Amino acid sequence: MNTSSILSSRRALICGASVGIGKATALALAQQGAHCILLARRLEKLQLVQTEIARNNGVASIIVADLDNREELLTKVTAELQKGPINILINNTGGPKAGPILQASEEDFVTAFARHVLSAHQLTRLVLPGMIKQNYGRIINVISTSVYEPIPNLGVSNTIRGAMASWAKSVSKELPPHITINNILPGFTDTERLSALKEDRASQLGSSIDSVQQTWLSTVPEGRLAQPIEIAHAIAFLASPLAEYIRGISLPVDGGRLKSI
Repeated sequence: MNTSSILSSRRALICGASVGIGKATALALAQQGAHCILLARRLEKLQLVQTEIARNNGVASIIVADLDNREELLTKVTAELQKGPINILINNTGGPKAGPILQASEEDFVTAFARHVLSAHQLTRLVLPGMIKQNYGRIINVISTSVYEPIPNLGVSNTIRGAMASWAKSVSKELPPHITINNILPGFTDTERLSALKEDRASQLGSSIDSVQQTWLSTVPEGRLAQPIEIAHAIAFLASPLAEYIRGISLPVDGGRLKSI
């Protein structure tokens, strides 16, 4: 099968598409022929991704929106749906701030739940009618390996990621045939988010950033950080027709770090 055209008739909405895993996902889906709708807060960053996609003969459009402003988000995505259905939805956004769970405020939990679970839920409800009409849909959530094993010093994130996984599993039981929802669980990935977490952890421990990274990597059999494109390749597979019979799973892409089977 020619993978460069496997998604040629599909439109994909990628949240958090300006950097990191979101950007890599947009590039991977565009390479497979999808029309990519890039959504994030920073126009300049999105334009750079759009230009890179065009340079490789792909097609991309832009939505500037903030997942914390769901009214604006839904208004802009609704306007995009007037141009055609969205067949692939990538729910992806930056994780909650680091810190021990007992130091987290109620507002920390409420903000994170809204940004992750509520935005994903409302976007799914919005794009689902078009998926049903076209008899094809892929909803993919980029969350975390903390779904299986909570990560120290990420109390709010651990809680919200688990909620996202349970939400997705519930949705998977209600979607009609040919429309699937799955989760990707990235391990330690070379992104801006991971750099911020390393700096925060180093500050807390009074150690160097390199020391923190080496401690993390000592738990990864592959012995290195993942590159965003490696996560994106797994997402692109789940977005394709090849993954038709995969539904409701949480797939770690973590270099073997998880201890669970």
